[in-house]
Amino acid sequence: MDYTVQQIAALTGLTPRTLRYYDAIGLLRPGRDAGNDYRRYGSEEVDRLEQILLYRSMGLPLREIRRLLDDPSLDRAAALENQLRSLRAERDRLEAVIEAVTCAVKTMRGEQTMTDSERFAQTKAQALAENEVQYGAECRERYGEETMTAYGQYAAGMTEAQWRETELLSEEYLTLLRRAMEEGDPAGGTAQEACRLHRAWLEKCWGRPCSPQAQVGVGELYTRDPRFAACYDEKVAPGCAAFFTEAIRAYCETE
Repeated sequence: MDYTVQQIAALTGLTPRTLRYYDAIGLLRPGRDAGNDYRRYGSEEVDRLEQILLYRSMGLPLREIRRLLDDPSLDRAAALENQLRSLRAERDRLEAVIEAVTCAVKTMRGEQTMTDSERFAQTKAQALAENEVQYGAECRERYGEETMTAYGQYAAGMTEAQWRETELLSEEYLTLLRRAMEEGDPAGGTAQEACRLHRAWLEKCWGRPCSPQAQVGVGELYTRDPRFAACYDEKVAPGCAAFFTEAIRAYCETE
């Protein structure tokens, strides 16, 4: 059965204008009625539209949806799995935030009290969930599912003392990095000490040794991913990500 623009609009909730726009950008091209040249949507177009709506519901931009549908070399199942993982990570993040806000409200109303260990567990859960949302997909692509699963299990089991130790190492290497940028030498002593502490921080976070190659890979990620770059440029100084990547390369070349 073929459908008109108006019929498809009524079935899907899309506006006729949206359907015409999809046609104009090549996302969904219907056939044409031989008699009046009106758009007609057959079973193939309806199937494609169902996929478009699914991808849209996951928040994918139209350009990415068209690429997924039109590139025969892409593994659509793998792409969906990656998006599903991102959606679950966002769900976990929201659940952690909801739990934190709920506890805060109950505490303010005197309905409950929280121990320090409970506060720590809540803070850790939020941090891990936010980290997964922001960087999980890229890290899995670079380091593999098995490695990231092992990291998640290790991080979830960290004690408060271990967690605070990683935070302290992070503060220390960022402070040195800020000083190194003022000195202007990524291969200088201050920058190299920052790199040494950075590796110690990675090892505490991962729960395993960090090879020079792995540290270089992390450093390259800081400049390749705009979010990492913006994070370091904001925490330390503009241009920090590029400076730090160069310093890490210099540090690892000496080993």
